[in-house]
Amino acid sequence: MLRLTWVQPEDLVAHELRQARQDGREPSAIEARWKAAGGGAAPVRAGASPQRASRYLRLLAEDLLDELAELPGPAAEREPTGLPRIKALCPDWPTGPLRPGPAPTDRDSTARRRPDRRPPAPRPVRGTTAGDPPAGAVPEATAPTGAAPTDATPGDATRASNRSADDGPTGDGPTSDGPTGPTGDGSASDGPAGGFAAALTPLALEAAWLGRAVGCLLGKPIEKLPLDGIRQLARSTGNWPLAAYFTARGVPADLMAAHPWNRRSAGTSLAENIDGMPEDDDLNHPLLNLLLLARHGKAFSTADLARLWLDELPAGRTFTAERIAYRNLLAGLEPPHTARHRNPFREWIGALIRADVHGWTNPGDPAAAAEQAHRDAVLSHTANGVYAAMFTAATIAAAATGSLDVHACLRVGRSVVPSRSRLADALDHAVGTAAAHQDFDQVVDALHARYSATYHWVHAIPNTALIAAALTHADGDFTGSICRAVSGGWDTDSAGATAGSIAGLLAGSPAALPDRWTAPLKNRLATSVTGFDGIGFDTLAHLTHLEATRP
Repeated sequence: MLRLTWVQPEDLVAHELRQARQDGREPSAIEARWKAAGGGAAPVRAGASPQRASRYLRLLAEDLLDELAELPGPAAEREPTGLPRIKALCPDWPTGPLRPGPAPTDRDSTARRRPDRRPPAPRPVRGTTAGDPPAGAVPEATAPTGAAPTDATPGDATRASNRSADDGPTGDGPTSDGPTGPTGDGSASDGPAGGFAAALTPLALEAAWLGRAVGCLLGKPIEKLPLDGIRQLARSTGNWPLAAYFTARGVPADLMAAHPWNRRSAGTSLAENIDGMPEDDDLNHPLLNLLLLARHGKAFSTADLARLWLDELPAGRTFTAERIAYRNLLAGLEPPHTARHRNPFREWIGALIRADVHGWTNPGDPAAAAEQAHRDAVLSHTANGVYAAMFTAATIAAAATGSLDVHACLRVGRSVVPSRSRLADALDHAVGTAAAHQDFDQVVDALHARYSATYHWVHAIPNTALIAAALTHADGDFTGSICRAVSGGWDTDSAGATAGSIAGLLAGSPAALPDRWTAPLKNRLATSVTGFDGIGFDTLAHLTHLEATRP
């Protein structure tokens, strides 16, 4: 029997009931009807229940999903999805490219630069080989130089441009505005984003791509595991605080039985099995967005992305909100309705993992990066799911200047999140908590106490908060950032990937990333995205640099 994850209506109702309560909508009457008919809870760790539902229960599930979508709630006013209203609720929305110099004022004084809290040099991990490089043999980070690139020049490829980015109404304004030009006063005028694109080097972008891959790979084998299981597995091999890839060597059999590795990832992502970067949706989507920009430029529309998915993204490589949006496209729905129709995952992390390329290609222009991420995100997400992508893109655009520390970059990212939204509250709480504790385990425990009972482990709110806390507590250090993000649990590979992307970009060069992390990747990425399988991260950096510097 084939039970596809994330699509059966009977498996979606309980997720939508939870989403309704998070939105402040009252679903009790609908929930009672569902339970009275024999409807169950959501699958605990996967996306499909083990048994086929009756025809009656499936039809009821479809009706209830539609009813739930129509429930009114107070969150719609403070958490809109349309870009004009998002901007109106962001008092510090960037008005143009950043200026070199001081970062925006910290509104709540919780994210000032902190003392270095890097983890200690990794202790020997049982199961490593005698040929492993000694811990600490490679510098953890170096400051980016900001030098103009000398090894890449923009190509002459033609592209479609000036497309309409308005794919229709969302109920709270257009899907998105088109890309906006610089509106800030006094910014440099010698190129995209006030000249920052000229200073963004392919080496910095290679470090960002590598950082994304390393952080993802670190988190892959423990995805879906509970926090206590992650800690026990790492401690059993002397790898706590986390400082190296996970290994099965030396883990007691009873512990492995209680907390088994992710079955799809263990064969490619445990330390003893790594042979290049294996395929993952956290890398597939950045590849697709690189392809999107190559074909359509920064003026792409949400419909352009939808067509690209249908042309280039295998349906089996989509998950949660992306799979629902894909199904909705095949059913004839158009964006932005693809994000809302029977899609209880619309505030989960999927849009965030697609956002890096939008930041990388808009160095120094967080507003343009956020708007680009918005046009991407609304294909499959709404509200906080969209804000998480915008936050990530704007943070990365600030990091791409090479002149701001991680705390300033996070403040820039926070400026594109509506101030009264749940994500804004989560980010402020996470950064403040990270600033208040020396021990990151205490930070993680506080985040789990606040969010785990309410949100699914793939939801954007707790995961984005964890990413911000990890980067803050590690002071942007590469190893510290990825290890903290992954050690915090929830969607470990996605959180590790985004933290690694930001910290890698801040490091400025692949040489600044420890060899114990990058050498196993062998400069090779596996993917099902056509034309990219086996590509090197250096090549990806050059392709990204072309888009970042394209007029």
